[in-house]
Amino acid sequence: MTVTDIPAPNSNVITRGFLAGDSELQALSGRTTDDLNPVTGQVYARFPAADVADVTRVVDAAHAAFDTWAGTAPSERRRILERAADLMVERTEQFAELMRQETAGTRTWAEFNISMSVTLLRQAATMATRPSGTLLSTDVPGQWSMAVKAPAGVVVAFVPWNGPLILCTRAVAVALATGNPVVIRPSEDAPLTSGYFLADVLREAGVPAGAINVITNDRADAPAVVDALISDKRVRRVNFTGSTTVGRIVGSIAGRELKPVMLELGGKNPILVLDDADLDYAANGIALAKFLNAGQICLCVDRVIVHRAVVDEFTAKFVDKVRALDRGNTSDEHTIVGPMINARAAERVAGLVADAVAKGARVLYGGGKPEGAYHPPTVLDGITPDMRIYSEEVFGPVATIHAVDDDEQALALANDTAYGLSSGIYTENSGRGLALARRLEHGSVHVNDQSVADEPEAPVGGVKDSGFGHFGSDWGVEFFTETRWITVADRHTPYPF
Repeated sequence: MTVTDIPAPNSNVITRGFLAGDSELQALSGRTTDDLNPVTGQVYARFPAADVADVTRVVDAAHAAFDTWAGTAPSERRRILERAADLMVERTEQFAELMRQETAGTRTWAEFNISMSVTLLRQAATMATRPSGTLLSTDVPGQWSMAVKAPAGVVVAFVPWNGPLILCTRAVAVALATGNPVVIRPSEDAPLTSGYFLADVLREAGVPAGAINVITNDRADAPAVVDALISDKRVRRVNFTGSTTVGRIVGSIAGRELKPVMLELGGKNPILVLDDADLDYAANGIALAKFLNAGQICLCVDRVIVHRAVVDEFTAKFVDKVRALDRGNTSDEHTIVGPMINARAAERVAGLVADAVAKGARVLYGGGKPEGAYHPPTVLDGITPDMRIYSEEVFGPVATIHAVDDDEQALALANDTAYGLSSGIYTENSGRGLALARRLEHGSVHVNDQSVADEPEAPVGGVKDSGFGHFGSDWGVEFFTETRWITVADRHTPYPF
């Protein structure tokens, strides 16, 4: 069965096995784990629940494919990735339905996942045929001295549920382009959209058996499975996108095992609205940056920092914009704010709001108790440092507005966080914006734009507790390859003895 075999409502659930080599395997223990529809709470799909022995089987398959895939002609690897991009376009409708059923993602968000992932695949394809080495200068007569990039080996990609296809593609595409086999460990909340969908597309496009693999686990077994994957000596690179809490664990295991690791973690993203900003434009952009995918994107804005001279006018425009957002059932293509990933996530966000209100915050719009996985779009002000929402990542549809007197106060508040992922500045004076951008402690800063801005060509990554490592201008080629020094002499070297 593939992800294209989507069951009709109330029919049998999707059942998949581990993708290992050319097989779909069940767990040796026979145990399974369920994937629930966030809205209905019903089982949508079922997967094997891996233990350490299953990890070994899947890594066996990836390692066995290494020589074949690394030895595949670069032009063939490029052709396969370009074919995968074509197939992905054809399956937009299928993916949108999968996302709606599995993560309660809106159609807008699903289509963006497809379009961005297609571009990521097409650009990664070009990495397969780029120069793979450099001729170095040397003082040795008759010697050619070269720095050559070679595939590193098995790559493990830990993929989250919130931007499932984008983040899976970003983790996998360049690794494959440069000749590495990959093991995807998708989110327990979305194995289909954060793992199987892409793996099925790549296999159909021609990626050979073992070069792309998927392993799933029950949430309770995650620590042991994660440790086993990273600790396997045949795994040479680790790529993790997710929470800072789990990222610290992944980073510590990788450090113990001396494995290069790339971590893209959480954020407490600010957007500054200066006193010369176009307030209508800012309100529109910040509504997008806060409420797209119900605020469940690592780049979503948390703190809206506004000059006091314009805070009342901005706040009125922003609340009006939020009030007008379409919300509710994700089967409606116009829905902007749908349910969260599950009721547990909605309750966590409601807890942040309740704590803030109890300590003096003011609800300008929304609030109240969630209904299942649905938390209403909410706007707060009067936030103080003793409130949990001041420092914790919201990761939900709640915006906080902070009034400041000047640029320096705005800058200080924006940087007063352990995180440093993304940020924005609304101003009609680009020079003023650039001066502030240079002082913001965030991996990306967008002057006169919102924080969820993303482009395949741009470096992606954070600073401070938002992680380290970037899919930068080389698209991660340095990370996924080993650089080796090779010399070739056309004459004998005179040795000293």
